[in-house]
Amino acid sequence: MAVPALLAATRGVSTKFHFMSPFISRPCWHVASFLFFVALAGCASAPPPAKPVSAPAAVFYPTPPDPPRIQYLATFTGERDFAVKLDGFAQFIAGDEQGKGRTLVTLYGIALFDGRIYAVDSKAAKIAIFDLVKQQFRLLTGAGAGRLQLPINITVDADGTKYVTDTGRNQVLVYDRDDTYQRAYGEKEQFRPVDTAINGDRLYVIDILHHEVQVLNKRTGKLLFKFGQAGPKEGTLFQPTNIAIDANGDVLVADTGNFRVQRFNAEGKPLRVFGEVGDTPGTFARPKGIAVDRAGRIYVGDAAFQNVQVFEGDGKLLMAFGQPEKGAGMSLPAAVKIDYDNVALFKRYADPKFNIEYVILVTSQVAPNKIDVFGFGRMAGADYSRDTVPR
Repeated sequence: MAVPALLAATRGVSTKFHFMSPFISRPCWHVASFLFFVALAGCASAPPPAKPVSAPAAVFYPTPPDPPRIQYLATFTGERDFAVKLDGFAQFIAGDEQGKGRTLVTLYGIALFDGRIYAVDSKAAKIAIFDLVKQQFRLLTGAGAGRLQLPINITVDADGTKYVTDTGRNQVLVYDRDDTYQRAYGEKEQFRPVDTAINGDRLYVIDILHHEVQVLNKRTGKLLFKFGQAGPKEGTLFQPTNIAIDANGDVLVADTGNFRVQRFNAEGKPLRVFGEVGDTPGTFARPKGIAVDRAGRIYVGDAAFQNVQVFEGDGKLLMAFGQPEKGAGMSLPAAVKIDYDNVALFKRYADPKFNIEYVILVTSQVAPNKIDVFGFGRMAGADYSRDTVPR
């Protein structure tokens, strides 16, 4: 399969970006952090449940004649995704308020667990929860000691424990399976956490202030070790934003300020670097969201290219998807997450002949499409003999 051209998505994009200094004052950081991570907001009241919005027509990547590997499945924007259409009399009674609901404005972090999408709302200091099974929408704000201030990202462990990075509090907040606050990690000036990833009993925390990764015991918050420091060389970081861990335990970091992706082993030893600043396929302008599938393919969202590029583990570019003109409507894509456990909930959106292996969730910070869901798989009857995307 030929690598689809990214020039339509990158042409004219400036590769000169000003990144915030980690040494600016705390009040200024709150404003700058919001501008950097711009998330979502909500308003209004709740209509009855229904089903989420689906794509109006099948959209596949790459485009023909290459065989399809990724299909755009559905979009979620807020409470109205679960709003039923009323009949004439009911519409007259409900008036103009029917169907408005609480709508997401801008997003950053996202997670999918046990049939629920968790979308982080930095501006409103909330986490929007889309229950796909019950077809319900609600908001998590935390209470008392667990109240959110400026949440950025969320990671959900296998047992349902949630770890939320909050740059307003400069802590990682922990909530249980039932979304009840449990505890917070982070002493004064320890870090400015923006993302987390879990490997066994370890919680890897991206610290954008010190340009490093801090590794904590996920149950106690005790600091085990840390790696990385400010710099451009291999093994150093500058304004890292997102993190993922592959099936072998290697740590993948979106090294945003250095326009690249870095791979470390579980102990923080640098293994590989790929990517550089540019506006051509395989380069980066503002890499942020990062995810890795079970086959080792790496997904990197770029807030300047308005797409997600897919790489082999060694950094070879395989394909890209999500350009605005292709129908998925990304704008400033932020978080990218992969999920194997909830595929059944999205099969109704897929082409009947397209067999989905896993789903990919991508948040957009400012586009009408707030959460786009894609499926990775194969089309029955298609010729994959020349396919260069490895299984």
